[in-house]
Amino acid sequence: MISDRRRCQGVPAGPVVVVLLAALSGCAIGPRYKAPGAPPVSRYTHRPGPTTLTGTHGPAGVSQHFHYGVSPRVRWWRAFRSRPLDTLIAAALKNNRTLAADRARLMEARAVVAADAGIFYPQINANLGALREKAPSSGSTGGHFPGVYSLYTGGLSVSYYPDVFGANRLVYNSAHAQALFARDQLLAAQLSLIGNVATTAVQAASYRAQIRATRRIIARETELLSLTQLQYRTGAVSYLSVVNQESQLATNKAALPALLQKLALARYELATLIGRFPAQWRPIHLRLSSLHLPRNLPVSLPSVLARERPDIRAATEQMRYANAEVGIADAQFYPIVQITGSIGQESLTVGHFFNAASTVWGLGANLLAPLFHGGTLRAQRREALELYAGARATYEQTVLGAFQQVAGSLRALEHDAEALRAEGDAYAASREALRLAKNSYRAGAIDSLSLLTTEALYSQARIAYVRAEAQRYLDTVALYTALGGSPLAPRPNKATPGHPATSVTTATPQRNAP
Repeated sequence: MISDRRRCQGVPAGPVVVVLLAALSGCAIGPRYKAPGAPPVSRYTHRPGPTTLTGTHGPAGVSQHFHYGVSPRVRWWRAFRSRPLDTLIAAALKNNRTLAADRARLMEARAVVAADAGIFYPQINANLGALREKAPSSGSTGGHFPGVYSLYTGGLSVSYYPDVFGANRLVYNSAHAQALFARDQLLAAQLSLIGNVATTAVQAASYRAQIRATRRIIARETELLSLTQLQYRTGAVSYLSVVNQESQLATNKAALPALLQKLALARYELATLIGRFPAQWRPIHLRLSSLHLPRNLPVSLPSVLARERPDIRAATEQMRYANAEVGIADAQFYPIVQITGSIGQESLTVGHFFNAASTVWGLGANLLAPLFHGGTLRAQRREALELYAGARATYEQTVLGAFQQVAGSLRALEHDAEALRAEGDAYAASREALRLAKNSYRAGAIDSLSLLTTEALYSQARIAYVRAEAQRYLDTVALYTALGGSPLAPRPNKATPGHPATSVTTATPQRNAP
């Protein structure tokens, strides 16, 4: 947040006096940066979130317990206890090209910070030169300077810009904020990549299970059609029954290519996420049965989410950068002080180059103060202020979006448990109906047409149940990614020139009631 425009109060306008007083007082220009406060809410949803989701049928139907005030662990996907999923995510983190580009941008930003840090130190240069030159003749100059001569020079020059008003610090802070932004962008990209790999792998497993069930349905429907046609030829049923069965079979056959296409696209997407061409990647098949639904789900406190989620931290660093840009714009109104010094040797002959008489030196100071720029400086400051306002709005929208995702995931998991319970009941009922139909068929109580019809209904219930299973896994992944997980790399403290950054770890907050 921007507060005062300048922090040098009561400084006279005279440039020399300004420089002297500033050097003595160490005052600095530019607005102070104030980090955004905690969100004004204590929970994600209007009514209290769920605490326990009652278990139901199958491995995806285990009870889940929400632990509010606990942040996700670093490698949260291991809670699914699936080796194929671990393998896919490890390969993606190693080979993903987008992640590699983000790493390069981080290294670039850090190099800019290192370069900008050099302004805090004197710039020292060495020079050595030799010159052969013909001067005007003595007749034209009236002197006795030789017409052709050699000049040998060498020495050291020092240039230093004292950070009188803190302008150098502002430039450094701007670059450092961009480096932190690049770091958090990398962490956000890692989190997004992990979520995408897990989501796509679960979807692919769901499509494979649905394809198997659909093929069984098609096989049963084909047998049903043959029996219906036979019954029609014997006059047992009307032609309408044949047409209805043909329509049902065609509908199920039409569903199969769509599922096959979805599975192919999921495989190609996984290959791309892992950094492989679709033609050269051998898919790692993940089965829903190999996944274990996490029983304990961490839910970070809203204040922790706003502080830990990578994209929110990135938006915060953009605010810090924009704040520094306002200070840099303010610095344009103040004088720039430069101190220079040099010492060296100049001689017309090599033999006299190191003589004391050939020593030359110089010491100087320069002050450049803006007087009139046609409104350019004020316009640049307005531009910087609007940049900050935009960064602030982006930060607020990012926080709102993050809270929306967490709230949606919590409710989705709650509804997923209800849907899985209903689909599980339907699936169990259809399985029991199939068992009874098989017993009745063996006893001669029903015909094969009734048995095949029951088998087809069972397969359809199986497909619906598989979809409900997959959705519960998908929304669990969505909750982890919405919470931001935990970074896979150390987050350094803010560095200062000459003081390397140190790594910090995030303490786990105490558990609170929902």
